[in-house]
Amino acid sequence: MSENKKIKVLFRHRSMEMGGVEKVILSMLNNLNPDRFDITVCLNLNQGELRNEFPHHVKKVYLTEGKENFSQNPLIHKLQLLRRRMKLASALKNHKVSDHILGNKKFDIEIAPSYTTFSSVINSSNGVSKKIGWFHSEINIPAMQPLVPDILKNFPQFDHMIYCSQKIKDLMHLHYPDLQYPAESVVINAIPIEEIKKKAEEKIEPLPQGPVFVSVGRLHSRKGYHKLIDAHKKLIDEGFQHSVVVIGNGEEMKNLTEQIQANNVQESFILTGNRMNPYPYIKNADYFILSSESEAWPLVIAEALILQKPIIATDTGDVGVMIKDRETGYLINYDTNEMYEAMKTFLTDTELINTIRKNLETIEDQFDNQKIFNAVEEIIETLYIQ
Repeated sequence: MSENKKIKVLFRHRSMEMGGVEKVILSMLNNLNPDRFDITVCLNLNQGELRNEFPHHVKKVYLTEGKENFSQNPLIHKLQLLRRRMKLASALKNHKVSDHILGNKKFDIEIAPSYTTFSSVINSSNGVSKKIGWFHSEINIPAMQPLVPDILKNFPQFDHMIYCSQKIKDLMHLHYPDLQYPAESVVINAIPIEEIKKKAEEKIEPLPQGPVFVSVGRLHSRKGYHKLIDAHKKLIDEGFQHSVVVIGNGEEMKNLTEQIQANNVQESFILTGNRMNPYPYIKNADYFILSSESEAWPLVIAEALILQKPIIATDTGDVGVMIKDRETGYLINYDTNEMYEAMKTFLTDTELINTIRKNLETIEDQFDNQKIFNAVEEIIETLYIQ
């Protein structure tokens, strides 16, 4: 396909903090065929650890600066935040401003990789572009409810909706059966297997002594880390020595830190903050644990499987599809006592752990990345020629 015949594709996203959706975006950008697609990414905020990780053939633009470029002076910082808020509001409301930032380029396909940019894509000044939405969330969880009206308003206006798991699609249709749905596809998240294994070899500081459970995720209330602290504390009190290391940052950092201190487990429950490369922590830990109230198709579970780590995980979203209970992992409900019991089992049942480790030796066979990239390319190309 010649340069001027490439399909012009625009991805719009809020920012690039470390997270599963952001990794999915990067995976797509690194693998969609650059000979077929002329790709631009527009960020609302040029912010996050992954903001400079786009491949060279992808053009990045942004509506406003990220916090990384702000002053450390508290007063100036507040003024910069206020100015940014006004600038972003203007760019999102006034098409002339955002179109100018995009170089007044007309795109064939506009993609919202998560519900945070549904409105931006649907309200684009380009009325002839085909619009693709990507949905990763369980629509029924309490935390989603304030967002649901906007999501439902935008959903029928897309030309195609991609779900990251069958369960996410089924939940939408179960709770909103009368919604006018666009064309739909289920495309699971791709896993960069060789990249994960290579990055996992990077040297890191030593992990704590004794059995170590590691978790990777944003410090958000729905990730269940407050319950995990309670389960950990109960085990420690009963003499089951172990450590928990959580890789990630977020709005719950202060609350979780205070809870850790109140339980006097500062030495054994460790919040590291974000790490650009979390894979060595997963590789060097003994076990992985996912304590979330809700997930869709959690990329981090696939990453832990690739690194052949025995996993305890709440049976939410498609986790039960990714993990076979008591064979390649251990499924639990979102309950403190079940976390406690599962962790106790991992610390005491050597036979089960050996069985899981043995079954994980061939786990890579269940992932087919090229099929995933081909499916997305086909969706884009089909919309383009319609």
